[in-house]
Amino acid sequence: RQALRSVAGPEVDFARAEREYQLYVGVLRGKLGLQVLELPADESLPDCVFVEDVAVVCEETALLTRPGAPSRRKEVEAMKRALESLNLNIVEMVDENATLDGGDVLFTGREFFVGLSRRTNQRGAEILADTFKDYAVSTVPVHDSLHLKSFCSMAGPNLIAIGSSEAAQKALKTMQQMSDHRYDKLTVPDDAAANCIYLNIPSKGHVLLHRAPEEYPESAKVFEKLKDHMLIPIAITELAKVDGSLTCCSVLINKASE
Repeated sequence: RQALRSVAGPEVDFARAEREYQLYVGVLRGKLGLQVLELPADESLPDCVFVEDVAVVCEETALLTRPGAPSRRKEVEAMKRALESLNLNIVEMVDENATLDGGDVLFTGREFFVGLSRRTNQRGAEILADTFKDYAVSTVPVHDSLHLKSFCSMAGPNLIAIGSSEAAQKALKTMQQMSDHRYDKLTVPDDAAANCIYLNIPSKGHVLLHRAPEEYPESAKVFEKLKDHMLIPIAITELAKVDGSLTCCSVLINKASE
């Protein structure tokens, strides 16, 4: 009830949200064999399930962000402890003029795109660029959505999944103009369905977690054309009511298991 949401709507069915979340974790841990580190729930922080927003991890460095919503800033503490336990180089965003949500950060494998949104500002993007100096960082205005990744994400090593709304297509055009690299694109009818999780797992190859056909049937059909991927549909109907998406609920860290 207290989670932030951009539009009023039906109440979250908590039991169903828990089942969907357990399925999500079960796919990562059981089906894909990843090591999953779950943070303790914090009843005082209703948005804390959306861990993506409080950290950006690339190689051995983790940037702890300063979320745009003041009510979410305490979420960083639990994330900091978790990332310290993994021996990552930790950079903290302490500038009080900066805001950055991880949901606005798209890492393509060769560069970063940072959405300038209601939650992320130019100063936040500058600190990200200072933290990850090996990569180009370009900013993309985000107007009609909460985050940049509300309508796009990586669906393969060189493939951007993008929604078909005018705002999404305009943002993609900006990204194409900013980049020296030419990306392939996969356009899906529903903006929310363009948020998917791509993984390259040595024993499994290309893996893609995407929104389930019962949520977005037309977009699911587009994903089914990706014949080289192991496709795993996942429903997150309940967390979506409070602006959640697939990438929001995890921070992917490429590190050998210990």
